[in-house]
Amino acid sequence: MKKPLLALTVAAAAVVALATPAAASPTDDTIVTFTVGTANLDVFAPPSVNLGSTFADTFVEGQIGPVQVVDQRAALTATWTTTVSITEFVTGGGGAAELIAPSQVEYWSGPATSTTGLGTFVPGQPTAADRVTLAVPRTAFSKTSGSGNNSATWDPGLRVNVPPTAVAGTYSATVTHSVA
Repeated sequence: MKKPLLALTVAAAAVVALATPAAASPTDDTIVTFTVGTANLDVFAPPSVNLGSTFADTFVEGQIGPVQVVDQRAALTATWTTTVSITEFVTGGGGAAELIAPSQVEYWSGPATSTTGLGTFVPGQPTAADRVTLAVPRTAFSKTSGSGNNSATWDPGLRVNVPPTAVAGTYSATVTHSVA
């Protein structure tokens, strides 16, 4: 009689073992990361422009753009300022009569012709009436708020006041836009 009772006990134990919920498995966490790449803050301007011709004791002016800042730094605070400066205009042998000083050159950025990204884009000189001399470097354009990648394009104007002492010839200067 002990054998059937033992068999019944073993069978009952097996049923109970199968019906009992399994103990919870241990857990483990995985931290998942990725990187948003960063690139550069760049400025692009035309390699050259010809403003045309004029006479001594007058002026010549025209647009020199487009100038574009591209900010791919993916920064939390994506602000920047573009500065403009110019060298002397020179022709001939470089004597006093062959130079036109930066103080005789006026610049205005004009409004943005296009922008991308979020934030506030601010022209340095929105209209020709706001033009400034380039006797010292000037703010051409800036982005004062926002985050992430962005860009701004504008078409600046340049006015060269040609002094009465200017000699005939082709004058050349370098306009530099820099961004930081």
